Amino acid sequence: MIKNWFITGVSTGFGKHLAELALQKGDKVAGTFREQGQADEFSQKWGPNGTGLVADVTNESQINEAIAAAIDQLGHLDVVVNNAGYGSLGAIEEINEAEVQRQFDSNVFGPLRVIRAVLPHLRARKSGHIINVTSIGGLTTFPSAGIYHGSKFALEGIGESLAKQVGPLGIRVTNVEPSGFRTDWAGRSATYTKVTIADYEPTVGKALELSQQNSGKQAGDPQRAAQAMYDLVRMDNPPLHLPLGKMAVREALTKFTDLKTEIESYAHIGNAADFPEAG
Repeated sequence: MIKNWFITGVSTGFGKHLAELALQKGDKVAGTFREQGQADEFSQKWGPNGTGLVADVTNESQINEAIAAAIDQLGHLDVVVNNAGYGSLGAIEEINEAEVQRQFDSNVFGPLRVIRAVLPHLRARKSGHIINVTSIGGLTTFPSAGIYHGSKFALEGIGESLAKQVGPLGIRVTNVEPSGFRTDWAGRSATYTKVTIADYEPTVGKALELSQQNSGKQAGDPQRAAQAMYDLVRMDNPPLHLPLGKMAVREALTKFTDLKTEIESYAHIGNAADFPEAG
């Protein structure tokens, strides 16, 4: 069955690989770019099946226009992928307020703009699948990415609640949680705030150094990730959460195993906080 996709951030990384795979398989794709030349090149390359649109997820009017144009061009949308975003890395104490706001505007409010723009269309059709590309960093944490984690944890919560809101309407939601993949995420796409507080050098500083050294050497294959997402939207019962990469699967299992143990260990304190007569 041919599916019509709307994918943000198609110029590089997961967005590029996913858009190209879907088109090669015979699907139709409307993809967003930051520059008109990129959008035009995409449209020219893929003809009537590929529509390049200029839209920045931090610009509400551009997103609304892009969703409307995609529906007009393709007729309807089956899959919406919130892929655009970036990583702001550094110590929580050292990343300035403007950068924190920029991170959340891109990684949280950007996907929200897309979701709000497309939901009336999906609700009218009583079908569709929204994919939020979050991160394993939306489920677990590392010392050098506190602000990034905050944005991805927020998107995870939005996705989980959204699934409960729109599931009865026939709309699916999946939070896809990649670990390290060979994209530009840790390279030119990331923002690094240099560690200047000596206390953070053994934790944040070391982690930043390792992230930069490992860029381009990650275990994850973005083409295989694209295939996983392509297959995901053709499942009869797709998952709400899909960690991608061995590290992601391992870290997710460790996080929730440890969390379960911790909660059980202190349940006697939590349970005692209710009124005694409460059930």
